[in-house]
Amino acid sequence: MRTLKPYLIGLALFSLSTAILPHPATASTIAKQWFFGNWDCLIDGRPAQMQWSVVNNPQTQCNGDVCSTTSGVKLVGRFSDSRSPWVNLSKQWSNRSELGIRYLGREQDNWYLRQDSRTRIATGWTTWRGNRYPLQCRPR
Repeated sequence: MRTLKPYLIGLALFSLSTAILPHPATASTIAKQWFFGNWDCLIDGRPAQMQWSVVNNPQTQCNGDVCSTTSGVKLVGRFSDSRSPWVNLSKQWSNRSELGIRYLGREQDNWYLRQDSRTRIATGWTTWRGNRYPLQCRPR
């Protein structure tokens, strides 16, 4: 019985913690932002696609044999220019109609979009090697 005692105590604590802790947050419980979803874009006149979604992102940390997992979510953005491979994007900042974007490709730079609430079309610019290029996106 001596070797089962730590196991039984751990099982009891796990059962108690799962019984009293609230259900973890999932990506579906996060407030939707105007830029979430799939977009068809034109970057300097070329067709492109942009996607923004919230995904589950649980984190597990261990200290010896004791591990704990916390729920979490993260925002995932990506961009494909003329059907090229997808490149990651990150949100720098946003408000109810504007979005600051960080392009995370080989030559990282800052982009900007502003959505017209009447048409839902977002217009702005990209930058590449110090030059600005027009960017326009509409939700699919």
